[in-house]
Amino acid sequence: MSVRVMVLVVTAAIAGIGPNVLLSSAHAAERELDADRRNAIVAQLTELPRLRSLLVSIDGDLVEEHYFNGATARSLANLKSASKTLMSILVGIGIDRGYLDDVDQTIDAFFPEELAEASALKRGITIEDLLSMRSGLETTSNRNYGRWVLSRNWVAHALSRPFVGKPGGQMIYSTGSTHLLSAIITRATGMTTREFGQRYLARPLGVSLPAWPQDPQGIYFGGNDMLLTPRAMVKVGELYLAGGSIDGFEVVSSRWIRESWIPRTVSRYSRRQYGYGWWMRVLNGFPTYYAWGYGGQFIYVI
Repeated sequence: MSVRVMVLVVTAAIAGIGPNVLLSSAHAAERELDADRRNAIVAQLTELPRLRSLLVSIDGDLVEEHYFNGATARSLANLKSASKTLMSILVGIGIDRGYLDDVDQTIDAFFPEELAEASALKRGITIEDLLSMRSGLETTSNRNYGRWVLSRNWVAHALSRPFVGKPGGQMIYSTGSTHLLSAIITRATGMTTREFGQRYLARPLGVSLPAWPQDPQGIYFGGNDMLLTPRAMVKVGELYLAGGSIDGFEVVSSRWIRESWIPRTVSRYSRRQYGYGWWMRVLNGFPTYYAWGYGGQFIYVI
């Protein structure tokens, strides 16, 4: 079979399962991925400790589906930071459906009370800045994560961070940025992020969006701890490969997909490119776009 498009989903309980391992045997002559090579990949992956699932879809056909260490098709995977990719999709749907103006919309429209005494620079942070991790605000992740999630108001805490860079400048990876996107979705639509996601993303895909943690004000955690089955993760990847439509019904616009996959910044640590919630790199000659969560949660779109 000639490989035109592929979605690969991996869930694991530990970090360290990287795309080079997953695709090391995938570049055959004429870009063919035959059964023998797929079996070789599966054999490699079964040696990885605490691997939970491996699913491969080629041209829309689920050609490999494996579960390990007690996991089943019904087991929910905690996406961890791969949730940030889901937030990006929901923002795109919000723009497509007119709930949000565009990525240049400034956040002061959604947080008038929290930003009442803020500087013009902070009020002028845009949705695009949040999507691409370029708000300029001090991160709420890494060493600051515990203090943030223990705060009484996650939104206010994220917005109160001082500037350590300029909006639209270098990448400052922060889950607080994507949590603000969840709050924006809630305030712009009048629905919780879960309700919005279930109506406009999960339902068209034929999947369910289970409840995940909320902040003290009831805002669903934006950018962490979302839950999906591995099959649902495959459907998310297939949606983007299909240009955003299913059976002629547009879930998210192809324009948004193209915009999301344009490199906007580069991680200072991994040197990997980042767009709107998607990581990007070339693997064995294949342009690859992927959602990446702590502990080995991946959706690769190849």
